[in-house]
Amino acid sequence: MHLLLIEDNRDLVRNMFDYFEPKGYVMDCAGDGSRGLHLAASNSYDAIILDLMLPGLDGLTLCRRLREGGKHVPVLMLTARDSLEDKITGLGAGADDYVVKPFMLREVDARLNALVRRSQLLESSLALQVGDLSFDPGTLKVKRGNRRLELPPIPLKLLELLMRSSPRVLSRDVLERSIWGDSPPDSDALRAHMHILRNAIDKNTDHPLIKTHRGVGYQIGDA
Repeated sequence: MHLLLIEDNRDLVRNMFDYFEPKGYVMDCAGDGSRGLHLAASNSYDAIILDLMLPGLDGLTLCRRLREGGKHVPVLMLTARDSLEDKITGLGAGADDYVVKPFMLREVDARLNALVRRSQLLESSLALQVGDLSFDPGTLKVKRGNRRLELPPIPLKLLELLMRSSPRVLSRDVLERSIWGDSPPDSDALRAHMHILRNAIDKNTDHPLIKTHRGVGYQIGDA
């Protein structure tokens, strides 16, 4: 899980890194609201831990701006204010959940996992769009413009992985593990399925969407 922690209390930041990193979490940190907003808007995170009281830009304003900019990443707000009105204000600003200081890090961990699971369930039901390429995970319908595409199961799964991550590049290792776990069939299996996918998506078009990054992996993007 990739987390962004926006918190100016250095002791709390250190405690969170000490707790979450050994569990395999990847964490970025910002010590003020302006820096936090820049990181949140520029990068892709599974969840954001956001302190309410921050220098430069407070947590409520940051959260509102994030939502106004179209970012739907789950936000867990940290607050020392425990009144009902304060909680309603935080949720109204766009936070998905909150914990009141002082708190146990196990509770933060549990709430983050619940938020991410809920977000993933919601995302899995939403249609994906990259340029004129669309994929509906519910019906498994794939269209490029007005053209309906038929794909075998593995290329279809590769398409979903790439579209959900677009425009990020996914490494060969990530794709292989997502499809076959720890036992991919052979070194050419991924390349063969990507060839089928590319032939279906980009055949007879002047604007290919699938890009190969040699020695790294693959990407779907409209740029």
